[in-house]
Amino acid sequence: MKVILKQDVKGLGKKEQMVEASDGYARNFLLPKGLAVEATSANVNIMKTKKEAEAQKKEREVAQAKELAKKIKDITVTLKVKAGENGKLFGSITSKDVAEALKTQQKLDIDKKKLVMPDSVKSIGTFDVEVKLYPEINSKFTVKIENL
Repeated sequence: MKVILKQDVKGLGKKEQMVEASDGYARNFLLPKGLAVEATSANVNIMKTKKEAEAQKKEREVAQAKELAKKIKDITVTLKVKAGENGKLFGSITSKDVAEALKTQQKLDIDKKKLVMPDSVKSIGTFDVEVKLYPEINSKFTVKIENL
């Protein structure tokens, strides 16, 4: 009997996969436990439309990430902080600080976890920060740190 798996089943297949299972195994175990549905033409069509919708959603996300990467490429964010005489900061600049500056100065809401900063920014100067927007879609922008 052909079934479409709703969850990963050890030794049989992964979620959303159509597999051939013995009739007894399908009727007595997979179907009653809700691990699979019978592979009727209606269920197969539902599975195909779900996969198409997921593919379209992924394409939209990739397009948005590429567009955002183009916007970010030319941005310079300026942070004004207290520093000592030698240009050393009192504390350090974190990805959280940079994300907040992006939000206030450029109106871009980027999660701090997506920012890849140099090890520790503890001095005045200009630094490049990488943004990981999507797997394999990265962009860089400049952070300028000035004394108050």
